[in-house]
Amino acid sequence: MFDNAYFNLGYLDTLSYRDTVIHRLDPRTKLLATLAFIVTTVSFPKHEIAGLLPFLLFPVLIFSFSDVPVKFILKKVLLVSSFAVFIGIFNPLLDRQIITSFFGLSVSGGWVSFFSIMLKFVLTITSALLLIATTSFPGVCHALQKMGMPEIFVSQLLFLYRYIFVLAEESMKIVRARDMRSFGGKGLGIKPAINLFGTLFLHTVERAERIYQAMLSRGFTGRLNTSRTYCFTIADALFAGLTIIFLYFFRMHDVVGIIGRVSMRMLG
Repeated sequence: MFDNAYFNLGYLDTLSYRDTVIHRLDPRTKLLATLAFIVTTVSFPKHEIAGLLPFLLFPVLIFSFSDVPVKFILKKVLLVSSFAVFIGIFNPLLDRQIITSFFGLSVSGGWVSFFSIMLKFVLTITSALLLIATTSFPGVCHALQKMGMPEIFVSQLLFLYRYIFVLAEESMKIVRARDMRSFGGKGLGIKPAINLFGTLFLHTVERAERIYQAMLSRGFTGRLNTSRTYCFTIADALFAGLTIIFLYFFRMHDVVGIIGRVSMRMLG
C-alpha cells in the first residue's frame, strides 16, 4: 500500500520529457500563466461557484494539448484533497444562513462556501501539477532563477524537492523491512513506530551528507547551471496573451449567465 501510493513520485518529471506543443513552450511563460490562473481563481468571493466553472477550460485544454494522463493527475489531487476538506468542513456548521435554493432545496452559505473552497482547490492544484508535468520541477526552478529570484532560494527549493524523494526512498526501505519482520502482528505498535522514525531520521541525514559530498567532489559551488537555452517565441506570446485575455474575461463577466441567456433565446 505504501509503495503503491508513493513509488511513482517521480512520474511527474518523467511526463515533462514528452514532446508536445505545451512541453515546447518556454518554462517562464507556463509559470506566469499558471500563477495568473491561480491568483485569478482565488480572488473570487467565498460564495462564488458559477463564476469558477468556466476556469475548468484551462486545465482541460492543457490536458488535451499536452497528452498528460488525466487519471494520474486526478488521483494525485484526490490524495491531497483531505487538507481542503479539513479547511472547509466546518463552514456548514458556522454559516447556516440560507442564501439560495437548488432544485427546491434550501442551501446555506456554509455549504456554498465549502463547495467553493473545494472547486478552487481542484483548479489550483490541478494547474500546479500540470505545470510540473509539462515543465519538470527543475525547469520551474530554472525559470524562477531566470526571472530574478535569488539563487539561494531557488537552490533551497530544488534541494527540498529532491530530498523528498530521498526521504520517501528511505521510508519505503524501512517500512518494507518492518513488514518482513512483523510475524503475527508483532512490531506494529507505537513504540516500534517511534524507533522507526528515529532510524529514518539517521538514515536520511547520512544519505544527505553522502549526496552533498558527492556534489562537492563534482565541482558544485552553490550555483544551478542548465544547458537549456531559454527563448521567447511567437507561440509563447500567443499562449500568454490568450491566457490573460480569457482570464480577464472570465473574471469580469458572468460567463455562465451569458451562456444561459443565449441558450434560452435559441430555444425560445
